[in-house]
Amino acid sequence: MNKSPTAIVRVVASSLFIILFMTSKLVQSQVPRNFAQARREFKTYYDEAMRKNGIVGSSFMLIQDNQVIAQEFFGMANREKQQPVDESTIYHWASITKTFTGIAIMQLRDRGLLKLEDPITKYLPELRDVHNPFGAMNEITIKHLMTHSAGFRSATWPWGGDKDWQPHEPKHWSQLVAMMPYTEILFKPGSKFSYSNPGIIFLGRVIELLTNDDYEVYIDKNIFKPLEMYRSYFDTTPNHLLRNRSHSYYLKEGKLTPARFDVDTGITVSNGGLNAPLPDMVKYINFLTGDPKRQIFLDQILKRSSVLEMFQPQLTIEPGSIPAQEGQNRKDSIGMTIFIEENFGMKVIGHSGSQNGFLSHFYIRPDTRSAYIIAYNTHAISTEKDSSQDTRRLDREIKEYLFQKIFPIFIPR
Repeated sequence: MNKSPTAIVRVVASSLFIILFMTSKLVQSQVPRNFAQARREFKTYYDEAMRKNGIVGSSFMLIQDNQVIAQEFFGMANREKQQPVDESTIYHWASITKTFTGIAIMQLRDRGLLKLEDPITKYLPELRDVHNPFGAMNEITIKHLMTHSAGFRSATWPWGGDKDWQPHEPKHWSQLVAMMPYTEILFKPGSKFSYSNPGIIFLGRVIELLTNDDYEVYIDKNIFKPLEMYRSYFDTTPNHLLRNRSHSYYLKEGKLTPARFDVDTGITVSNGGLNAPLPDMVKYINFLTGDPKRQIFLDQILKRSSVLEMFQPQLTIEPGSIPAQEGQNRKDSIGMTIFIEENFGMKVIGHSGSQNGFLSHFYIRPDTRSAYIIAYNTHAISTEKDSSQDTRRLDREIKEYLFQKIFPIFIPR
């Protein structure tokens, strides 16, 4: 006898309930029993730390075995509109974009379109106009750019500007080309680590030239879409996502100032143009972590051996080369657009982002398949006059709290 439509709906609903129940039980079974108390204590710590540092809005997610096992949302995405932060809130991820550029370069390497040992001038002959007191420009390789060891300066612009009419970043490749005769290599390429935004922008240009796609289009087609990061995009926000876009703020000596809303990073997009909500970024972290159940599919984006190659230390980062190298028996090194940190008896990989009032960070501990990601829409700046509120210090304190009290709960595999 045929079942009625109502009966069919009941069967489907019952099946979905069972699936959701079993999935919930599976996630719970992967979490140690002593996690619940630690989770409650972290929530209290997180909320108090946000309020103490004057953060307008923040989001946090903790991941274990490719599942979100804890999440926190604090404050307002838009203070003026009294719009609360929630799971859909979209943050600007700034320099975390660099890791997507690194993935793209490895994709092109694996497809035979380039070699990491290729001189960058093979693809960008304009760089021959850069002054290099240490040798020829054709000695600088793609790998040097991937490891921040090519010798280029840190900043994109060698000057600043705070006028409304001034662009947030250079808009056109020709503007960077015009600066090349006035650019100097600062140390022997490959001899040390020194963080460089222009070096990553050059890699973005290579991606465009080899694929005939704009950088944004290439990443969307080859990373966002395969990972189902459907609410991730670059630069100005699509109209249908504007309601979820977080504003950003600067806080200095008790004065809160809104930053520019929805900025365009121009030609520097491959260095820092990414915007996305946390659930999309969790999909990316799960890709970096690896997922045995989906690895055949993930290998179609970038094979696991190439992802792990990016995590291999290439150069030691000397003390003082990056801010606030604190912790216990800490050692830092650079992989290929990825940072490797040994700290508090564990090894993690990660990257941070900071731009236009947004700050963010992610860390992955591969041996326990644990990770966290955090974003703030407020850059509280410490001064000699008032050092009570400081987002960078807050970010470091949260990291150390998690490294000491949460990450050790999970057992290495």
